[in-house]
Amino acid sequence: RVRDVQLLAVDPPADVIDAFNEVQRARQDRDRLKNEAEAFSNDIVPRARGAAAKLIAEAEAYQAEVVNRATGDASRFDQIFQAYLKNKDVTRERIYIETVEEIFSNVEKVIIDGKDGGSGVVPYLPLKELNKSAGVK
Repeated sequence: RVRDVQLLAVDPPADVIDAFNEVQRARQDRDRLKNEAEAFSNDIVPRARGAAAKLIAEAEAYQAEVVNRATGDASRFDQIFQAYLKNKDVTRERIYIETVEEIFSNVEKVIIDGKDGGSGVVPYLPLKELNKSAGVK
């Protein structure tokens, strides 16, 4: 019976030593490239998953923002409509005043009382230049 066999040194024949060495180098290259690919995959895949999760979270947040804004706008419109049904003239006047306030809040303006304070005022005065020379803002 044979209990144990040990090969202490394996040397290929001289005729095939170059081919044997080339096969060994090819195996080493294969293993090295496989390890590099796995390392690259272990680096890129988690980053890509993280970027995808971030985009999904941003999209869901934007969706919630848009839905909430639309819900709020619809609720406000419904409240205005209910007030309009109760008193059309008051609601119409209030909407007009709010709109005028919003428009004129960012506009430089000069207001002249047309009845008493505006007598003698020519409507085509260059009021901006007059205000600058008088130091009025």
